[in-house]
Amino acid sequence: MRNPLRLSISIQIAFLLMFSSTGWAAGFKYMRSGNAQDVQTHPTAGTALMGGGSDLDAAFKWLCEKADGGDFLILRARGDDAYNPYVQKLCPLNSVATLIIGNRKTAQDPRVAQIIRSAEAVFIAGGDQARYVHYWQGTPVETAINEGIAAGKPIGGTSAGLAILGQFSFGALINTTTSPQALKNPYDRHVTLVKAFLVVPHMENVITDSHWVARDRLGRTLVFLARIMQDGWSTRPLGIPIDEKAAVLVEASGQSTVVGQGAAYFLRPTHPPEQCVRKQKLTFTGIEAYRAPVGSHFDLAVWQGDGGVKYELNVKDGIVSSTQAGGKLY
Repeated sequence: MRNPLRLSISIQIAFLLMFSSTGWAAGFKYMRSGNAQDVQTHPTAGTALMGGGSDLDAAFKWLCEKADGGDFLILRARGDDAYNPYVQKLCPLNSVATLIIGNRKTAQDPRVAQIIRSAEAVFIAGGDQARYVHYWQGTPVETAINEGIAAGKPIGGTSAGLAILGQFSFGALINTTTSPQALKNPYDRHVTLVKAFLVVPHMENVITDSHWVARDRLGRTLVFLARIMQDGWSTRPLGIPIDEKAAVLVEASGQSTVVGQGAAYFLRPTHPPEQCVRKQKLTFTGIEAYRAPVGSHFDLAVWQGDGGVKYELNVKDGIVSSTQAGGKLY
């Protein structure tokens, strides 16, 4: 049962903000449970990459430990404070709060940036990453998140929140895209890529993807990698797609562990795509793949793993094949 004092604090703060110049009328909503006063602890760096689906206790507990009992902040563009009681029940923390930043104008508010700066850990919820890009990129919100990361505070994200943790992101600026759609035309208007949003250690040159097997996103992830190379953004892009209910917990050293259910995948092209042009099916061969099941490890600093399976992926005229036993793609 939730602590009534903490519930009271949460309701009081939400009420005050909703009906004051700092509240929903100003474009953001701040709902806090726990101690109303911030504390300063000694957080340690780390990144929790969550593949979406059901929330994963192990990943949140790991983030909480990194926060060292401080203030845990959930960021959203829409939604409610449903994460507050969930995280509060899992972790001994000074506070758990949800900050909903609902438009670009509000992201310019210095009070919003200050809330972010005061947190010892930040978690970016799922939803629609296009809102994060449209509302937050190039604003004090982006600056405040990056300052926290640079100061060694932990960060995590799931689904849409995962999408923006790499140097490159699928922005979903014109809705989403599917593997068949992207493989048929890598320059389909729905394949919208974004770069230089957040600056997360060991996520340089990386693009992520979520719900990987459940939504059959292998093909579109390969298109993202091909486009990054074809468009001259990077000569050595890397992919980290993750299954639903799985997470990759990345330490400051780059060493990571896969937890939850399913697997994480680590992709590295060996050369540029042979054909990546508008209205032509993708041809892109020689992509190194590593399937890392739960309990395995992968070192992002040297791009090597243990406990998993190495194989190669190839795309020819929009058809993906694999060197895994039985031609398994995943």
